[in-house]
Amino acid sequence: MIERRAAQRHRVFKGGTIAFENSGIACTVRNLSADGAAIDLDGPATLPPSFKLSISCDNFVRNCRPVWRSDRRVGLAFVQ
Repeated sequence: MIERRAAQRHRVFKGGTIAFENSGIACTVRNLSADGAAIDLDGPATLPPSFKLSISCDNFVRNCRPVWRSDRRVGLAFVQ
């Protein structure tokens, strides 16, 4: 497999929240880099084209967009 990420991702296991339109979906952040993250969702969910990912234990909030999806895992790219 060819690695196409610009920044190295680090494995993590943290609770997070996807926030959009006054609602939120709990998720588990599985890896994280300066450019994006991979998250696991508990069940099927339709995600909007852009939303905020927050990790409250780290005071971390980023605007992001989904770039790929495989079953329950979703790859995110952070946007400015």
